[in-house]
Order: sequence, then C-alpha cells, then structure tokens
Amino acid sequence: MGDLSGNYDIIASHIKAAKKSDADVVVFPELSITGYPPEDLLLRKSFVDENIVYLNKLKKNTANIIAVIGFVGRERGQIYNSAAVIHDRQVKAVYNKQFLPNYSVFDEERYFSKGNANYIFKVADAFIGINICEDIYHSSGPLEIQSVSGGAELIINISASPYHVEKIRERREFLTHAAANNCVNIAYLNLVGGQDELVFDGDSVIINEKGDILDHAKPFKEDVLIYDLDTGGAAAARLKDPGFENQKTGMRKYHESLSQIDLKYYKKRKKTNKKYKTVSGYNRYIGCIEAEILQALILGTRDYVNKNKFDKVAIALSGGIDSALTAALAAFALGKKRVNGIIMPSPYSSKGSIEDSIELSHNLGINYLTIPISDIYNTYLENLKAILKHPGINITKENLQARIRGNILMAAANENDWLVLSTGNKSEISVGYCTLYGDMVGGFSPIKDVYKTMVYKICRYINKNYSDIIPEKIINKVPSAELKPDQKDEDRLPPYEILDSILKSYIEDDLDYHSISEKGFDKKTVREVIEMVDHSEYKRRQGSPGIKITPRAFGKDRRYPITNNFKLYLNNK
Repeated sequence: MGDLSGNYDIIASHIKAAKKSDADVVVFPELSITGYPPEDLLLRKSFVDENIVYLNKLKKNTANIIAVIGFVGRERGQIYNSAAVIHDRQVKAVYNKQFLPNYSVFDEERYFSKGNANYIFKVADAFIGINICEDIYHSSGPLEIQSVSGGAELIINISASPYHVEKIRERREFLTHAAANNCVNIAYLNLVGGQDELVFDGDSVIINEKGDILDHAKPFKEDVLIYDLDTGGAAAARLKDPGFENQKTGMRKYHESLSQIDLKYYKKRKKTNKKYKTVSGYNRYIGCIEAEILQALILGTRDYVNKNKFDKVAIALSGGIDSALTAALAAFALGKKRVNGIIMPSPYSSKGSIEDSIELSHNLGINYLTIPISDIYNTYLENLKAILKHPGINITKENLQARIRGNILMAAANENDWLVLSTGNKSEISVGYCTLYGDMVGGFSPIKDVYKTMVYKICRYINKNYSDIIPEKIINKVPSAELKPDQKDEDRLPPYEILDSILKSYIEDDLDYHSISEKGFDKKTVREVIEMVDHSEYKRRQGSPGIKITPRAFGKDRRYPITNNFKLYLNNK
C-alpha cells in the first residue's frame, strides 16, 4: 500500500517479461499502482497526483504490447477507480468502475465517483471488454453490455477481492456461470497479498465461453499466468444462441454507453500447437477449508510483519492451543529464526503446560525463554493490599497475572524491536474472555477471526500434514486460562461447539435472540452469550488488528456502537 515506486518496478518488470513471452496483452490487478484499499490516502491530492505520475512513466514500457493497469483516475476534479489501457506508449482509454461496493469492508462510495462508459477494444481480430471487480457481478451491467450488446468475445476483469471462507469456491462458481450465460471468455485477475486485516487470495482464472476453467494462477501466492487463448469459440457459440440474434447478422447492437476502440494491433503471431486444457477440481489449497484458512493466515501474517518492517515477533506460549497455533503460523510465515516464544509460568500454571510449550518450541525450532511471574505477582499482591480487599482468587487477581505477562511481552518487544503477536481467537474475543492490557496486548492478532472449534481443526490439519509438530497433549487438554486452581473455560462459557454456533448466528448471520433460540439452543445460554458479546464491544475496539477469514469479522466488517442500549433479550429472562 502506497509503495508507488515499488509497485511501478513490479509492473514494469512483468511488462518486460510478458513481451519476452510474446504476449499480446498483460494485465494487472485493481488499483495495482497504489495498492488496495487506499482508504483516506485518497483524500490527499499528492497521493493521487503521484499515482498518475507513475502511470505515465509506465507508458514508455508498452511498445509492442497492450497493458491493462489499475490506478486512481481523475477527471474534472473527481477521482475514479480506474483501469488504463496502454499501448504504443499511449493511454488509449480509461475505464472507470461503475459499481462501487459499499458493504462489508468496502466503502468505495466514500471516495470514488461512478463511471458510466463501456468500451470494446479490437485487438487483431478479437473483441475485448474490460471492467473492474464488482462490475462483473451485476446483471445488466458492464459484463452483459460488453458481451451481449457489444459482442466482446473476452472480458478482462481486474479485481481486488479479499478472502473469506468459501470465497474462492463461490467466486469460481459465479464466474463460470457468468461466462456460460453470456457466451464469453473471462480472464479474471485478482490481487494477492495481505493488507492490514485483509488477505487477497489471488486465484486468478481464465474461463471459456462454456464455463470451463482453462487455467488458473496459484492461490495465496504472487504468480504469473500466461495463456494462449482462442476466443473464436465465443462467436461460434453465439451463432447457436437465440439471445445473440443481433450478432448473427454480423451487426453489433451498441448500448448507449458503449464505444469501440480499434487498437490497430496486428502483431505477427507465432503458430502454436498448444492444446487448451480444462482444469478439473481444485489445487491442494482449494476444497479443504482448513488448508485454505491456513494459507490465508500465513500470507496475512507474513505480509503484515514484512510490510511493516518488523524483523522478528514475540509470542506468549501458555501451553494452550491458541498460542500453539499462533506460534506455528509465525514459524511458517517468517521462518523459525524470526520467532521468539516467551513462557511465563504463574503459581497456577501446570507442569504439563510448561513442558508442552518447550516441546512445541523444539518442534518448531523457534527460540524461547522462560520468565516466571510468581515473584512479580506476589509483589503486586503485597503492594496492592489497600486495593485488593477480596480474600480469594477473584477476577482482579486473575487479570493481574495476565497484565504482568503483557508487560513482560511489551518490554521484550521494546528492547528488541519485535512485534508481539496476540493469541486470542474469535470465540474468546467475541464474549470478552480476554484481558485488556494483558493477553490482548500486541500489534497483530493472526487468529482473531478464527473460532475456537476451527482452531482445533487447523491444528489437526497441521499435524496431519506437517509431522505432528503441535504436541497432541496441547490439542487434547481441557481448555483453561490457568489463572486459579482447577480452572476450566467451561466454568464461565458454554462448550465451544455450542458457543461457536450461537456466535456465528449472532455475529455473522445477524439473527436475534428469538431466532437463535428457535434453533434449539437453551434460551438462558443464548441470552448470556448475546449479553457478553454486546458488553465486550469496548474491549474489541482496543484490540490489535487481525486477519479476516470469516464473512463477518470484527472491525471494518462489523461496526457496532460501544454505547448501545438496544437489548431485545432483556425482556426474555
């Protein structure tokens, strides 16, 4: 994001490589010059100016090739989410995005004006339409205008589509149906990489007019896909389709917003005997939810740490499954030498938890150190006698232990310029089963949007595929914060299988107390969970950002007021 010079270098290098591969067209993602989403950087005139400077610099690289590049366009004082079509060192046309998403994590209407013009580009004997991300998903929108009305045989869609569970499958299903319904080839190009809470999964695809996936780029990895596409099948299919009556006579019916641009591009083509293949099924990351989420978490963690220029990270190792998964993710994302575990046993930490943390560190090959907190804790108790009036172990004394650990983590991070990774999962963060300035400290929270039940599934998947690196004792032990004798999570929370189902209904599906109760859950449990979720909004606002992997993540996705007295369930006790 905002690395205009670095993004220019990447784009220029791939234009050069595409030429060497004898490509006619090279395509880059939505807002590829600036990064996505730029948010309030778009309010800075200097940012928009500089992005146009770099677009113009790219013109010199486009001799003998057509480049489609995402950038922030500006016309008559308005800014647009734009795609430039550059050829022969000139910007031949600019397409402005027409459908601006303003839901979930998107707020494009805050910044951009809507485009209203569609183009058909004639490249040699092929007719090509270009649009941007959301444009392709709307009926009677650019896809239909360019293909059905304009006769485009290929639609190029440049996109920045963030990942969530099932998104890749849903996107592929939509695009294959869209290609078949409109008798058009689709080259769908998606951004890849992590940007704050978002992960862009890539998984760019080329689909023929029958809805077959001809080829695809790697998901969750930056990739280059070169494909020699025969667009003739689209025209042939339309001759048999009554919906394309206007094109059978060779006359294209132009929509009022449609114009044709002839790029006069008659490159001498080399003959090829390449057979056009159909990719059946998914690669090894697609089709298995745990594998998909794992790759998203690794990519999001790696890019957050690297792009924010941290060399190493620190993680509190408790012997629990959440810290184990966080440590494994960090090791996968950054390499074992960049990960530091800190074990901080209290008077209530079990011997097994300490041993399990050490075993995990050895299995991952990460550095670790042990700093007991018992003496510090006792000093707190002694010095806070005037405040601590409760004789037993209450919530205040439990939280003191968590906050001592938070202080130690931050001291280690400050001293060594490390980034602390928080280890809280979505289930605990939802209901506030976490301590402000304690286990919530940190600069990034990799599993913030991962429910506890999914944490277990991912750990089992890791062990199945990576030689049991997470000790089975960690996976099998009863969840506990170990802040007082014989403590278990279920002392305060429902079993996680029930809790997560209620949370998903309330947070992601927006169901109310009555609708959730009608699913068969105990009414008292439903009411208590909802109360905990609502009461914990102030905590979540103070937590570190984390990777979005569900359709409704806290933060940009789910924005609820902290001061909120709408409590429909209060009258149902």
